[in-house]
Amino acid sequence: MRRFLFNGAVIGAAFSAVGVINATRTGPRDWRLALMWVSWGISVAIAVGTVIEESRENGPLELDD
Repeated sequence: MRRFLFNGAVIGAAFSAVGVINATRTGPRDWRLALMWVSWGISVAIAVGTVIEESRENGPLELDD
């Protein structure tokens, strides 16, 4: 869980949600708003996928005996 919270891509996607929510509250409701939500969802999926892929590359830590 810690690797998700401290990853820059995940933090950036979380902060970009603020802009999308603000646009939803104050802006017009048209196709551009739906496109903003779709692009935000894609960015979150890419960020999470990147963290998962990085953890697979590093693998579990092995201790030498």
